[in-house]
Amino acid sequence: MNQIALNASVVVRRIRPSDYTNYGPAFAELAARALEPNPHMSPAAVMAARVVVPEDRIVILAAWLSEALGSERLAGIWALRRQRDWRTGFAAALTSPILPLYEVSSLPVLDADHGQDAMQAMLRHLLAAGDLPRTLALPVLPLEGPTFLALEEACRVTGSRLRICERWQRPVMRPQPGDDAERYLRRTLGQSYKKRMQQFRAIARHGDVGLQRLRGEEARAAFPDFLALEAAGWKGQAGTAIARLPQASAYFDNLVTLFAAAGALQIDALLLDGRPLAMGLLIESAGTRHFLKIAYDENEARHSPGRALTIAMLQADFAATPPVFFDSGAGDGVDAGTYVWGERRAMGNAVIGLGNTSPGLPEAAARLRQGLRLTQARLRR
Repeated sequence: MNQIALNASVVVRRIRPSDYTNYGPAFAELAARALEPNPHMSPAAVMAARVVVPEDRIVILAAWLSEALGSERLAGIWALRRQRDWRTGFAAALTSPILPLYEVSSLPVLDADHGQDAMQAMLRHLLAAGDLPRTLALPVLPLEGPTFLALEEACRVTGSRLRICERWQRPVMRPQPGDDAERYLRRTLGQSYKKRMQQFRAIARHGDVGLQRLRGEEARAAFPDFLALEAAGWKGQAGTAIARLPQASAYFDNLVTLFAAAGALQIDALLLDGRPLAMGLLIESAGTRHFLKIAYDENEARHSPGRALTIAMLQADFAATPPVFFDSGAGDGVDAGTYVWGERRAMGNAVIGLGNTSPGLPEAAARLRQGLRLTQARLRR
């Protein structure tokens, strides 16, 4: 482990990916008292990514808080990846999350009481390290909330340049006191509430409708059904379904197995006469839920199965204990209006030049990507 002592209370060390396997309980305890949980920094997520990303490209920063009698407590975790390709303008950069195609947040996990100290210590560690790039590429960065504010302040203190190259809105759910399913849906669907709920209820005219919610090992056992449903549609025909991509398939097999073992995997299936109309793959962390992937029966498009699944999921959440925060995981190319979760979170593709470093080529690559996407959107219209 590399160690740099930064002050009397916070020390940052790098953890080898192979050693991070044993940090499950420590990470879970950190997530429970964090400014914001992020399961994509967990040992399960990092270990799953090792089938795609070579271990020597993974950089895991751990911030430790010194306590009485020489003991230490984990105060922050940030998993990053060494990268140099077209996404970074072929310049060296550290990217988070490790696999942005399937993961939904670039944020580290920081102790709620010491988040600012931990975040500044991490940036100072990166500045002092002679073997790491001085540019951070954060393509799915929430631009609001306490962790982003800690990152923003740490950039100011260390003289680092934070540039936001793209912005979009991600659907999320933050239940309010007194909410139930109907009250929430009426508020979030607004004028379309009556129409959407009529569509949803109309499915029952074609058979018995129900939501099957599976967790842990039961969810892992149902994962092949999810893969088959996804592969049966246009993604299978185009060769982009998980089951058609060897690396993606290996990654998700690991991810599902590891999160199931930690009790943090969930699959929701909307069933019509016992067969799935739509299925959702989700992971959990400290009372929050994160949507990874959805698959649906394209032959039943008249029922809007994807939206129907999210309505059924939301009803099941409020019938039990809803998550304190639900992240849809929607990317910047997804129409937020297609989801029933009514709140929005500002997201961005960010580049940070550490210290007096200019983001240079990585920022240019991010802005070029933005320009290409805008051009494609205009052509589609």
